[in-house]
Formats: sequence, structure tokens, C-alpha cells
Amino acid sequence: MGGKGFTVDMSKPIALQVGHLGDAYQEWAYQPVLTEGSPRYFESDFLEMNTRTVWWAIPAFWLPIAFWCITMSYNMGHTLPQVVYMSFLGCLVWSFAEYCFHRFLFHMNTKSYLANTFHFLMHGCHHKFPMDGSRHVIPPTGVSVLAALLWFMYGLWFTQSTRPALYGGGVIGYVIYDLTHYYLHHGQPTNQYLKAIKKAHMSHHFKIQDKGYGITSALWDRVFGTLPTPKATKKGE
Repeated sequence: MGGKGFTVDMSKPIALQVGHLGDAYQEWAYQPVLTEGSPRYFESDFLEMNTRTVWWAIPAFWLPIAFWCITMSYNMGHTLPQVVYMSFLGCLVWSFAEYCFHRFLFHMNTKSYLANTFHFLMHGCHHKFPMDGSRHVIPPTGVSVLAALLWFMYGLWFTQSTRPALYGGGVIGYVIYDLTHYYLHHGQPTNQYLKAIKKAHMSHHFKIQDKGYGITSALWDRVFGTLPTPKATKKGE
């Protein structure tokens, strides 16, 4: 049975159930469960383990890779100012990718079993369980495939010596994104900038899901007209 007649049994692993919701999945996924519990996704302990990550694993795993890449460009003859500039540019490119992933991939409409399951594991789970701190950062095992693909694509787009620094800057941007996202859910910012992006992100979760796709910055929301209105942000606090 699927669609509106199907009910997810929360007492059992849920990842392979949600696909049966059919065209009712989107409505289900965006009705948050506001508890700090952490539901089980898979029967397999191995698969379950790979859905959970502590926040500090992200910088511990990715920052050494980022700095190694940046050092490669320096060792290939680029000056320190050039390497810093390329790294900053790579970080800016990531901020655009962050916006595009969140808007067009993470919030795609799905109805089929496979698409619903994929969407849930990728992002729907976060909207359904927004206080599940064990799943607020992305496991390195899940990101590694995309990271390898991007490294290959950077080789097509950039020269051999500029690719590492641009890529390393993007990796740093990704780390900033994931840690910022975790903090927005679990921290109590006093800085005005962080307060503003927290309000926008909470509005995205609890008020209007088709606004406020930027996590670390509202830059691309301003450019593409998806910035939450002050009224929506206030109600979404």
C-alpha cells in the first residue's frame, strides 16, 4: 500500500518505509517532529552507523585534505597571495553550490518509492527531525563520492596548478557550511550576523520552506529573490 493510505511505523527502521508514502511523502517530510530523539533509519548496524556523525568529525576529516590541496598549488609555483586568492574564490564558488544544492536538489519534489527514499536520506530526514543532532552534519562517507567527482571535474575546468587551491578553498567552504548549520540548530548566537542567519534558517524549517536556502550567507538568496520576508522570519523564530 502506498500514498495517503500508508503510515510510517516509527517503532521500526524508517528509511525503507518512507518511499511507500508516494505523493503524500512531501507533506509528511515537512511536518517536523520537534523532539531531540534520534529514530533508527536502517536495520543494518553498518548502514545505521553511516547515517550519524559527530560535528567535530567534519573539520578533523576535511581540513587536512583542504590544506594539503592548497599547499600543492603553492609548491607548484604560485605565490602565497595567489594561493590565498584562489582559496577564497573556491570558498565563494562553494557558497553558490551550497545554495544550488539546497534549492534545486535538497528540495526537489518526489513521488516514487526510490526518489522519496533518496530525498529522505539526503535532506527530508533533516526537515522531519530538525533536532536530531547526530545527523546535522553530513557523514564523510556520504560526501566522499561527491568530493571525488568534483576533484575530477575541477581537473577539466582548471589548470593542474590552480585546481588544488580552488578545490581546497571549496572544501573549507563546505566545512564552514556544515559547522554553521550545526550551530544554527544547537547554538544560541549573540553575534548579530549569526542571529540573523539563525532566524532565516528557522523560518526555512518552520514557516516557509521555499525561502532561505543559504546557510552561511544570504548572498545568493538576495541575488535570486528567495530571501525570507521580515514577517516570515519573525514568525519562524
